[in-house]
Amino acid sequence: MDEEALAEAVVRRSASLLLGPPEGRFFERLPLVRRALLELPAISARRSLTDLCDRVAAEPEADLRAQYARAFDTRQRRTLHLLDHADGDARRRRRVRARIAGLYAHRGWRTVGTEEPDHLAVVLEFAARCDPGRGERLLGRLRPGMERLRAAMAGLGTPYAGVLDAVCATLPPAGPSAAPVALADAVHLGGADGTMPAVPRQARGSEDGAACSGAASGGRARPEAGRRPR
Repeated sequence: MDEEALAEAVVRRSASLLLGPPEGRFFERLPLVRRALLELPAISARRSLTDLCDRVAAEPEADLRAQYARAFDTRQRRTLHLLDHADGDARRRRRVRARIAGLYAHRGWRTVGTEEPDHLAVVLEFAARCDPGRGERLLGRLRPGMERLRAAMAGLGTPYAGVLDAVCATLPPAGPSAAPVALADAVHLGGADGTMPAVPRQARGSEDGAACSGAASGGRARPEAGRRPR
């Protein structure tokens, strides 16, 4: 994996962890996330994420949980489930989620927990730890929902807006179609059969289609001490 791809993986996995609810082992993992970020060059994504790490570490846990609940209030359409920002009915969203889950299964990527496969933290961890190429393509397909969430976070003035900024900085520039999102477009993740097509991987450590090692944990996996997430 080259230096740029490694930096993208660190940013995406760090963002995945920071988007997890502030409970349980979240606080144990926070110093490891910050340490991995500090090994990166002085890029804007590093500043956004380390600033959030510092702010989170300084907040009382009860206050932080309240801030998190307010930031990602599903009643205000500020959900981390990116397909919920799409225009369309629940049945179509279920079909798209089933296709995303099928992509994870095809790559041998197991999720732990109850989050849907389009949850931003889950997608980020897949892109960081399993298949960077397909993960980036999936993030691109879900980007319209991410941009809506990003705009909502900025309007709210929450520090979590910096996480969305950092994630978008790892992706190619958004086209003019990134603002509106129609579920009919999102249903076809790639090929005519609605399946996610093969895409070039940023780093080929194994044969295409081989299972990924490890498992996702709903965006809350722990980076190894002293190592960048892979």
